[in-house]
Amino acid sequence: MGKLALAAKITHVPSMYLSELDGPQKGTRQSAIDGHIEIGRRCRELGVDTIVVFDTHWLVNASYHINCAPHFKGLYTSNELPHFISNMAYEYPGNPALGQLLGKVCNEHGVETLAHDATTLPMEYGTLVPMRYMNADQHFKVISVSALCMVHYLADSARLGWAMRQAIEQQYDGTVAFFASGSLSHRFAQNGQAPQYANKMWSPFLEQLDHHVVGIWQRGEWATFCEMLPEYAAKGHGEGFMHDTAMLLGALGWHHYNGQAEVVTPFFPSSGTGQINAVFPVTPMPAELNDIGGARGAAGRL
Repeated sequence: MGKLALAAKITHVPSMYLSELDGPQKGTRQSAIDGHIEIGRRCRELGVDTIVVFDTHWLVNASYHINCAPHFKGLYTSNELPHFISNMAYEYPGNPALGQLLGKVCNEHGVETLAHDATTLPMEYGTLVPMRYMNADQHFKVISVSALCMVHYLADSARLGWAMRQAIEQQYDGTVAFFASGSLSHRFAQNGQAPQYANKMWSPFLEQLDHHVVGIWQRGEWATFCEMLPEYAAKGHGEGFMHDTAMLLGALGWHHYNGQAEVVTPFFPSSGTGQINAVFPVTPMPAELNDIGGARGAAGRL
């Protein structure tokens, strides 16, 4: 049936948008933009028809949610950082049928998920910023998944990613990419100090922690990373509590995954936070892996 062709952990820092504009930030995020363009190119090469973004800027307080409207268009201003992203135009096609399928299969596997197609829900910038550079020509359909999950278990997020892959491979006639849109450590600079931390980490500890994690990814030490994810999310101030990362790894096989991350845009600091674009090669799901997180704790200490 269908295929998950590409998976990646990606940045969405709003300074990428500022990097396009005249001013002190002009050109400073070109490597991140180039990384998005390259990932978009690979998606085209692989025949991807729909990009599913696990968006750490979509906050939810109950259930998981899928924004699968048929069409998205508007002007976006960030309520978090309106001086960074203001009146950014966007327009992308959606994929209601796939969104409904993903929701249905997640529910069948015990992860309460609501898919919204007849909706006025806008997209958040965790989706809009990457799509600006990967999908400017509206080549791909886009689906956004809530990943700033306030009262959710990481194990359930891993299971959601696993279920979504099952839906694609068993019931979808098409090719999909999954993106975990969020930072590594996410401790913003303290108020009043943001300009001096525009291209700097908030602390040496967080910078070393992030570099250590990237090394684990590149070496493919997934059992180690899955075990440490809850503490990394907490002590590293993980964006969205790192539910996007749990979703992505669930789709790849969790600690059974045997791929090695390829860094497309090297690690860089932004406003105190740690950022990267990294592709995680999609490998066959182990035959013995029938579920992830069937009982809480089965996906590690989550």
